[in-house]
Parts: sequence; C-alpha cells; structure tokens
Amino acid sequence: MSKPPFVALPAGAEALRVETPRGAFAALRAGRPVRGTALLVPGFTGSKEDFIALLEPLAAAGYRVVAVDGRGQYESAGPKDEDAYTQDELAQDVLALGAALGAADGPPPHLLGHSHGGHVARAAVLRAPGAFSSLTLMSSGPGIVCDEQQSRAKLLADALTTYDMETVWQAMRAFDPPGTPAVPDDVADFLHRRWLGTSPGQLVATARQLCEEADRTAELAGVPLPVHVLTGESDYVWPVAQMDDMAHRLQARRTVVGGADHSPNVDRPAETAAALAAFWSADRAAG
Repeated sequence: MSKPPFVALPAGAEALRVETPRGAFAALRAGRPVRGTALLVPGFTGSKEDFIALLEPLAAAGYRVVAVDGRGQYESAGPKDEDAYTQDELAQDVLALGAALGAADGPPPHLLGHSHGGHVARAAVLRAPGAFSSLTLMSSGPGIVCDEQQSRAKLLADALTTYDMETVWQAMRAFDPPGTPAVPDDVADFLHRRWLGTSPGQLVATARQLCEEADRTAELAGVPLPVHVLTGESDYVWPVAQMDDMAHRLQARRTVVGGADHSPNVDRPAETAAALAAFWSADRAAG
C-alpha cells in the first residue's frame, strides 16, 4: 500500500465532498484551474492521501488538483456487496466525478490513475473517450499483476472473507518484512484508520480484479487521447519492462522517475509533479 509521507494538509489544500449523481465522494482539492483541472484516482488499499505530496507543487504549476476516495475507500461510503465494485461501476464513478469537476466552458479534466486506479481510469476512458483531456497511467501495468502480488492479493481476499478488518490488519503488520521503514506516528495512525474505514467488499473485489485484468492496451491505443505512462525506476507490482512495452504500444509519453518504486507520488513527489505538469501543459498546447 502507498504510505503518504505526511497527512497534514499543505497550505491552500482543503478536504471536501464532491457531489455527483452517483453519490458523494471524499476528496482533497488544491489550486485554481489556471491551466486546467486534474482528477487523481488511487489504487488498491489506497486513498486520496496517497497524492497529498503532489497537491502543493501541482497547484503552484497552475492546476486545480482533486484527489478522491473511490466508493468504499476510506471516507467515501460504499455498499458491502462485492457486486457494487465491478470495474465498470468504478469507471462510471470516475466519469461522474470528471463531469462534476469539468467547467462548462473549458476543457475536460486530465485523468490520472495509480496502480489499480489506472485500470479503472482506462476503463472510464474506453467507456467515454471524450470525457477527459488526457490519461496518465502511473505505475499501472497492462494486465494482471506479477505472480507474487497475485498470491498476496488472493491471500488477502481469502482472509477478508473469514476475519474482521482489525484481525487482518494485525496479521499484516505481523508479517511486515524485517527492516520495513518506520513511519511517523500520525501517518501510522492514519494508515490504520484508512484500513478500518475501507469496505471489505471493495478490497475483495479489487484484489480479484488485479488477478484477472485483461490487457486492453490495443483498445486504448485506438482512442485519440494523449496518454502518459509514468513509473518509478523499479516496481514490485508490474515489471517496468512490461510498462515500457505498454507505453511503446500506446505511442505514449514515457516518464521514469529515478529513485522511485511503485509510488513515485510518495517517493519523489517533486519530480513526479514536474513530469505531470509538463505532460498536461504539452497536451494543452497541442490542443
């Protein structure tokens, strides 16, 4: 899971709820839409706070940035039923959020999906290609996750159908690898609250999706939309070479953030924000 470097809101950022016809979604927002708006979608076990270190630099670059909790994630309500979390349902939520954030007289927002959020974002774009100005797939591979992560996802899904969330949390902490870096106390408290606030149905459904996702790169390549594939220089969920190939097949802009792993938004936020702003501004100039 992504572990934000801090949880205190930076200057100029605010917490709010975005109202849509599909419900209200908890969000963090920063900046004014001088150069555009961006919608940031978190991944498996994640939340809007995964992007907290990007808010200030992207706002300074002239973007209104809105990071959200998807349905059933942390502070966004969601049903218990796993059927409520199919990829298509989640994609429709993203489209509703994009419509709520877009200005009637301006371009649609840019869309970014991290990890599993990239699969959801891709599905939204394939459902409604004109709903967004661009798509960034951040540390999100073309299909199923690597074998080790499949095993972890299946183990977690099985545990969540048997035990309560607190019991599973304590078990996960007991199996943290030796040498796992410590996090500040307030971040550790947040991670615990986020886990307990997330719907088990959402976690089980999305864990299974990560183990079943088809490679839809060819479909996405047929959509006339600027695409950006951004990763760290290493990744434990999908091989970086696999994402290199995906970018090539998409004829996408490619960014590799040095010194970052699966969460460049956390590991190297300044460099990640600069790469995003450069892509979005290039897309705007081209349009």
